[in-house]
Amino acid sequence: LFLTIGPKEGWQVYSSAQDTDGRCICTVVAPEQNLCSRDAKGRQLRQLLEKVQNMSQSIEVLNLRTQRDFQYVMKMENQMKGLQTTLRQIEDDRKTIITRNFQELKNKMDELQPLIPVLEQYKTDAQLISSFKEEIRNLSMVLTAIQEEMGAYDYDELYQRVLRLDSRLHNCMGKLTCGKLMKITGPVTIKTSGTRFGAWMTDPQASQRNNRVWYMDSYTNSKIVREYKTMDDFVANVVSRTYNLPFKWEGTGHVAYNGSLYYNKYQSNIIVKYSFETGRVLAQRALEYAGFHNTYPYSWGGYSDIDVMADELGMWVVYATNQNAGNIVIAQMDPDTLEVRKTWNTEYSRRNAGESFMICGTLYITNSHLTGAKVYYAYSTKTSSYEYTDIPFHNQYFHISMLAYNSRERHLYGWNNGHQVLFNVTLFHVIKTQDDS
Repeated sequence: LFLTIGPKEGWQVYSSAQDTDGRCICTVVAPEQNLCSRDAKGRQLRQLLEKVQNMSQSIEVLNLRTQRDFQYVMKMENQMKGLQTTLRQIEDDRKTIITRNFQELKNKMDELQPLIPVLEQYKTDAQLISSFKEEIRNLSMVLTAIQEEMGAYDYDELYQRVLRLDSRLHNCMGKLTCGKLMKITGPVTIKTSGTRFGAWMTDPQASQRNNRVWYMDSYTNSKIVREYKTMDDFVANVVSRTYNLPFKWEGTGHVAYNGSLYYNKYQSNIIVKYSFETGRVLAQRALEYAGFHNTYPYSWGGYSDIDVMADELGMWVVYATNQNAGNIVIAQMDPDTLEVRKTWNTEYSRRNAGESFMICGTLYITNSHLTGAKVYYAYSTKTSSYEYTDIPFHNQYFHISMLAYNSRERHLYGWNNGHQVLFNVTLFHVIKTQDDS
């Protein structure tokens, strides 16, 4: 069985080719034990921040109100000066007081009435300011205590540590390749064309600017390979070049790799390497004891006995032999000479497998080619061990005759009953890190 690393031992990374909007996705789960997980201090700081924000808003309101009231008081000051003059006149000559003077005095007093609540508000604001002063003193004491507790980890040092960690994480993510399959989503239907059976592919070793697509309709009795410069051209059926192979193929387990096509020669267990650039066969080699021509095909038949694959670790071929009782054999293959470097015998029957594909040296096998199929079995060539899995995927058009992983795009290419589809995969990674304290 696979050994997984606990979350306390390293960074956990879930990577996926893209989300529904086409953006690259990579979810990173940090180790539990790290400096930044001081939840109590984090909560305290958040509470302090909220208090400061509330105080800032209150002070802003107070400032606006003070400016408004100040203008009002300036206006009242002039009226009070006029009232003071009137009162002095009355004091100097009480005998001249007449009804008109009293009415004038009453009107001025009425104008000054609104000043009373303004002055009362000033009294309230003064109390509020006093409260703010006390709150600030309390905040200062709490911040000082937290700073003393954190000791040498002052803000600048913490910030530098975060920058270093961010840099290390980005470097690590740049080198991130292998992981364990966790989920398959989709599919996205790219095109509807051809017969029920076939294969289509891009080259995982090509540069990012090279997005050629190759199309091989049917599983037998054909030698025609169509090339499209881009995926858009493929959708629009704009063929850029047509190759007439020297030999017919069998099955749908072909792969484009580093500028060449690898396929199973018709009615044989021979692998052919064909150069797209020169249009010539660069190598041929027979797979020793490998069954062919529907001896040990996938469950859907179609002369699918031999399946050539590529992943992050190189080239592989999956087949079955009498010596392994018709169970799946995994072989690592030299892409230049087609020589088999090493083999692994599994205990999974080739005829019970719907399809299979390699990711990071692990063979994932589906339990059917029909509706309800799921990834049921995984064999790791790294540990020479297997596990049963339960990873469903949506067999949208009810019949899968080709499923191949592209490590550059993190996609599964599928031929789904005459529909060319793409599945998105999510991989799980654990990155061991050293404590940089």
